Amino acid sequence: MFDCLRSLTLTTAIGEVAYVTNDLRDSDPARPPLFFWHGFGGGSSRYEWSAVYPAFAAEYPLFALDLPGWGASEHRDQSYTVAGYVAHLLQCLDQLAQQPAVVITSSLTAAFVLQGAIAHPQRFRGLILTCPTGLSDFGQDYRQTPLAQIARQPYVDIAFYRLGVANALSVQSFMANQQFARSSRISPEMVATYTAVAQSAGAEFAALAFVRGDLCCDLSRFLPHLTVPTYIVWGEQAKLPPMAVGQRLAQLNPEAIRAFDVIPEVGFTPQLECPAVMIGLMDRYLGELLASP
Repeated sequence: MFDCLRSLTLTTAIGEVAYVTNDLRDSDPARPPLFFWHGFGGGSSRYEWSAVYPAFAAEYPLFALDLPGWGASEHRDQSYTVAGYVAHLLQCLDQLAQQPAVVITSSLTAAFVLQGAIAHPQRFRGLILTCPTGLSDFGQDYRQTPLAQIARQPYVDIAFYRLGVANALSVQSFMANQQFARSSRISPEMVATYTAVAQSAGAEFAALAFVRGDLCCDLSRFLPHLTVPTYIVWGEQAKLPPMAVGQRLAQLNPEAIRAFDVIPEVGFTPQLECPAVMIGLMDRYLGELLASP
């Protein structure tokens, strides 16, 4: 059915992108391509979904991508903006997909995908999102937080990144105290992978744009305009943002948001903390999308 997952690159307006894909050129045309994008945070990359997307490689064309400025993609010293990332996501869909795709993503990247889906719904078959956030939802301005203020200070920002983000102790601490509900689920491989990505040359450019708040938006302002079928998964013990914010967001558009499933005793990356449960939920969502007109 397919040879294997292979690594390729794609040239886009804001940088060369690294991604993995399978070889399903003769697959069932009724099965839409699946696009996996990671969320934002120190050391983020497509590794976030690496325990999930292989489960669908035999039946769906799939693409798991590193965003520009992250992972193995190009790390340009440039301005990273919401509009730039939204345009980038749409460009990837245009260049890699021949039909409307199902996009699977998380956290702040989900906010960018939602904006793209509202503006160009014909490019999307459905959305599967974990803990989507604009980080400034319902008028809460992340840019006024102490962390964002520190990241705006010249020279201090680089020191903060190197000492507070791009080292194994910081990665381990963040995973244990913020990202995961149970630290026993954190593996040495996870820590090593996130640390290596965070320490790669130029990784601070996009990461600091994120920490400064350059990429924040208010999901509550545009989510009511969504028409693409959407499924949301939330970790019960997620802190960034908490489940209560997710429930408020889902209530803004019950017609488009077809499910809001909560996974108990899990943090804000269920795809990494409990991939088997995530695979089961995704299989159900994809079945519903295939069954709908």
